[in-house]
Order: sequence, then structure tokens, then C-alpha cells
Amino acid sequence: MNHATKKAIAIIIIANFIICLGWSLVIPIGPFIKTQYHLTAADMGIMTSLFAFSQFIFSPIVGRLSDRIGRAPILTIGLLLYTISEFLFAAAGTLWLFDISRLIGGIAAAMVGTTSMALAADLSSERDRARVIGWLSASFSGGLILGPGLGGVLANVSYKTPFWVAGTAGIIAAIVFVFGMPSHLKHHSRGAVADPSIIRKGRLNTILTKPLVALFLMILIASFGLAGFESIYTIYVNQVFKFTLNEIALVMILNGIFSLILQVILFDRLVRWFTEIGLTRLCFLISTAGIVWILLTQQPVSVIVATLFIFCAFDILRPAITTLLTRFGQNQQGLINGINVSLTSIGNIIGPIFAGSLMDINPHIPYTIVAIILFISALMTWLVQHELSIHAPRQTQ
Repeated sequence: MNHATKKAIAIIIIANFIICLGWSLVIPIGPFIKTQYHLTAADMGIMTSLFAFSQFIFSPIVGRLSDRIGRAPILTIGLLLYTISEFLFAAAGTLWLFDISRLIGGIAAAMVGTTSMALAADLSSERDRARVIGWLSASFSGGLILGPGLGGVLANVSYKTPFWVAGTAGIIAAIVFVFGMPSHLKHHSRGAVADPSIIRKGRLNTILTKPLVALFLMILIASFGLAGFESIYTIYVNQVFKFTLNEIALVMILNGIFSLILQVILFDRLVRWFTEIGLTRLCFLISTAGIVWILLTQQPVSVIVATLFIFCAFDILRPAITTLLTRFGQNQQGLINGINVSLTSIGNIIGPIFAGSLMDINPHIPYTIVAIILFISALMTWLVQHELSIHAPRQTQ
């Protein structure tokens, strides 16, 4: 990998870290926006789902478009749309403007996330590709983990401050990419358009083995529960336990620290100790127990401790499932990961609406149902493991 390529990949990683940091800055602000503008939990759930919906719709469109016109223009436009989305939310004062902002944000997420991964793959050699994708994934996780705590601190100035800062971060990321990226690499990076005959023939029937179908079903059910928990968490602890902005920020900061340690330092060891499927099961059980703990406790300190267990379990669960998926269809990782993203997106669309609507009825109902869903997901890991032991015994060793 030559110097220019290393510089280009570093710029992509930095730009994505800035964007993910900006996206996650706004996570703690939900309950206070809800209160200030007299919104319902269902309104907030729909707002969250609109982001996931537009990302789900536009991701495949963006992927095909970037193959035709090149990655760099799509990524640049995505960064600018992200900036517009955050500034619009900061300036908005009505629900319909908030919703439009989230729709634009979802389109920006599709353009930035999908194209960044493709551009990194274009620029890296086959030998270095896995390492480069790992760095890019770490930049996503780092931004998403560190952002909520910082957002809680910034919101002490004003509830809209994190959105202004996030929009500014988008401008910085765009400048870094446009002026820092070597021009010859920007123009070089264009994927090959797939042969339509290959697309028509497809490979879906060759990868839908029983263990993979069981795993996909588990991912769909689990993503619904995960999105249901995360989308209303700040609203729930604010409404039920009267958490202040500073307390929410403290939880997010502590979670960021512990999750980074788990992901960066301990994840490989955890996989070796438990295997991917065993670690997935453990994370489901820990998160289920944590939610039940929150439902039963009356002490804010206990809520904070339970929350740390839950979010850390979630942060390990996602890479554990992704790592497990890499064991299937080595030549069809794009298709497999595309299905994974689609199933996760479905959960991200439906989960927040479901949780927000039920919360307006009773704040404890959504978490009771989420705990049941995650426990069912834990039980399904034994089904997945059973199918793996029949069809691919080496994968469960």
C-alpha cells in the first residue's frame, strides 16, 4: 500500500469518525426535545424510524449509483446532506421539520456509510482489505460510542447545541475529504457494474442453508428488540427515574469507555473463550437480565449499572453476529452482509414506532416485551448452534 493510498484511507476513516460522532451527539437529547415541543413517545419513535427507513430505501440505490459515477461525488454529496440535516434540525421548531431532517439524515447515512465502505475496498489490496475494513468499522464504532457522552455535555449549553456542532462536524468532514483526498484516487475509485445476468441468476438459493436461515431469523427478531430498547431509553429513564441531562450524559460516557475496552481489547479473547454463537447467546442473556433489572428496581444507581451491562452487551453482540456471518459463503459476503443490513434496517424501522406507541400507554410495556424478545433470541442461538453442528461442525468448535 503506497503513501497516497494510505493517506486516502486515513482521510476516509477520519471523515467517518467525525460523521458518526456527529450522529451520536444527539442521542441524549431526545427526552428534552420531546418535552420542549410537547411531542409524544410515538412521535419520537416515528422520527427515529424515518431515518432508518430512508437509509434502507436509498442504500441499494446509492450503491448502484456509486458504481456508475464514482464513489467520491456520492460521498461528498452525502457529507453535505448530513450537514443540512443537522442544521435543519437545530433550526426547526415543528414536528414536520424534525421529520424532514431525519429523512435527509437517513439519505446522508446511506450515501456516506455505503460509499465509504466501497471506496475503502476499492483503494485497498485484497491482502489489506480486511484490515482496512476493520479500521473503518472501528471509526464507526468509536464515533457512535463517544458521541452520546459529548452530546450530553454540549446540551447543557442548549438542547440544540449538539445539532449545531454536529452540522459543523459535517462541514469539517467534507473539507477534509474534498481537499485532503488525492485527486487521482478520487477519480480512480469507481466500482465495476455487475453483469445483469449474474444478478438475475443470483446466489440467494445457494447461501440460504438451514443454519444461515436460522441466523437471519434470529437477527431479524433481535434487531427489533434492540431498536425497541435503544430508541426510547433516554425518554424512559427521564420519564420514569427523572434522570437529568447530566445523568444521561454520565451513563453514555461510562458506556463509551467500557464498550471501547470490550471492543478494542477484549473482543478477540471473548470470541476465543465462548465462540461467536456462545458469545451471542451470552450477550442476549445479559441484556435480558439487565432490562428485567431496570423494570424491577427503584434505585437510579441500579438503573445506571444495569444500563451499562445492557449497552456493553449490545456493543459486543453486533460484532459477534457479524463475525459469525463471515464464516458463511466466503465468495458471497456482499450478498450475506446486504441481507444482514436489510434485516437490521427492518428492525430499526419498526422497533422505535412499536416502542414509542406502547410507551404512550404505559412506559413499562415496551421493555417488558423487549426483554421477552431478547430472551427468545437467546433461545434461538441453540437452534442456530444445532444447525451449525449438523451442517458445519467446525464452526462451533
